[in-house]
This record gives sequence, structure tokens and C-alpha cells, in this order.
Amino acid sequence: MAILITRDTPVIVQGMSGRIGQFHAADMIRHGTNVVGGVTPGRGGETLLDRPLFNTVRAAVEATGAEASLVFVPPPFAADAIMEAADAGIKTAVCVTDGIPAQDMMKVKRFLRRYAEARKMRLIGPNCAGVISPGQGFMGIMPPHIYMPGRVGIVGRSGTLGYEAASQMKALGIGVSTSVGIGGDPINGSSFRDILELFEADPETDAVMMIGEIGGPQEAEAAAFARDHMTKPVVAYIAGLSAPKGRKMGHAGAIISAFGESAQEKVEILSAAGITVAPNPSAMGETMAAVLGRRAAA
Repeated sequence: MAILITRDTPVIVQGMSGRIGQFHAADMIRHGTNVVGGVTPGRGGETLLDRPLFNTVRAAVEATGAEASLVFVPPPFAADAIMEAADAGIKTAVCVTDGIPAQDMMKVKRFLRRYAEARKMRLIGPNCAGVISPGQGFMGIMPPHIYMPGRVGIVGRSGTLGYEAASQMKALGIGVSTSVGIGGDPINGSSFRDILELFEADPETDAVMMIGEIGGPQEAEAAAFARDHMTKPVVAYIAGLSAPKGRKMGHAGAIISAFGESAQEKVEILSAAGITVAPNPSAMGETMAAVLGRRAAA
């Protein structure tokens, strides 16, 4: 079982003919992802990586039955590409693109709200590493070889810390059901709470690793959801304990502007909700192992 993507999910790649899009599409195909085509305006009718190219997402969906899309479209045009995917009936879109203007993402969020819940597209990202269900498929830019199939979900704003958590757990014999990078931008498609809800409903995920950072209220909202609704243990790590207030650090969303947005405040909020917090990034794997050990003993 996996959330968001399985080995059968038909995936298209918007921007597949670009250098970066083609590289990662080839990697996805090599690792078993069901890539059924690509979208590049003006190149419809051509073939790339033995997959058809289409001028529009709607044409790709009609011809291939695609349900998911990976967006490798440059920042000035990425918002339009996301909205095109939603309008064409794509169920899940993952946008890797970094540097999309916040105002464009506000437009995307408003656009997605026009659809009924049953028809609404789930957006992961932008500025994210993507989604991987080890042994089944992935949409994104992560290195698949560091992920071992298993029963722990990962959700994080930082792609590289997500890789680190998967690597540490693999070394300890702990596998991953699905790893989701929600992205580091202040306005993104899916929140920690959204993904925790999916993991809670997944019968083959036993625990969740949540990786947050300074800036924004999402970790606090996730803590409240976990406290009130989750039966599965959550382990967290919050990056930025040494970051000064008021200074932008890395991700566009990583700037402290209100109470509850510093790393220390988030650690306190998570701990108060019963979430086990790893003290530093090198302890993510061992902290999860300890929590799983306590759960097994109980």
C-alpha cells in the first residue's frame, strides 16, 4: 500500500522534453514508474523515451488515462501548467519548480478551490523533492536507491533532510511506505496536516517521520491534528534551532515572523502534543527506531 502513487498510477511529465525533465523522467521509468507520456506545447505527435508527447495535458489525459503529473515547467509558466493539469482532470500533481512567485501560487490556490472535492486535484509542492513509494514508483528528483520499502511514512518541507531520514532508517533496517516532500515555499499545495491524514488512513503505514523547519504555522497545525486524530506515532525533527529571528534562511518559507514559528517554539508545541522530537538531524533514524521499539514492546 502507498499514498499518492503506486506502480499502476499512470503518470505524465509536463516539460519532459527539457534537459532536467528528460533526465528525471528516464530515472522514473528505470525505477518502475508508469510514465505514459509527456507534455510539451508544439511537440505533440513526437516520441521521447519511447513515450508519446502531447501539446496539452487534456490531450495526454484523453489518450493515456493519466491520473498524475510531474511538473518540470520554468517558474514564469509553472502556475499555468498546474492549473492546466487541474482543468484536465489530473488527480495528483507534483511541482518540483523552485522560484514560482507567491502571487502566482495564490492564483493557483484560488483556482483549485473552484472544483468540488471529488474533482479537486491534490497538489504537492512547489519547490519540493516529490513523492516516492519505494519499490512501486516515484514522481520527483529524489535518489530512489536510498529508500527501502517498509511501513514508515515520511513528510517534510526539506527534500535533503527527507533523504537523510530515509538513509538513516534504511541503515537501521526500517523501510518507508511513502515519502512526501511538501516543499519549502510559504504557499504550497498540501500541508503537513493533509499528508498526516493520508498516512493515518493508510493501513500499511505504522508510524510517520515529520521534518519541519522555521517559519509558518504548518507544524503547529500538524501537532494539533496528530494530538486529536492520529493513532500512529509521529516522530519529528525541526531544522533551524540556531537561526536568528527575522532573517530568511534557505527556503522562502523559512523566515520567523510570528509566535510559534521559531524552531524552539515548534519543538515545544510538538512535544506538548505527544510527538517525539529528534534532538538533531543525525538522530532522526535512531529516534524513530526507539519509538517503534516502544510500540512493539507495548
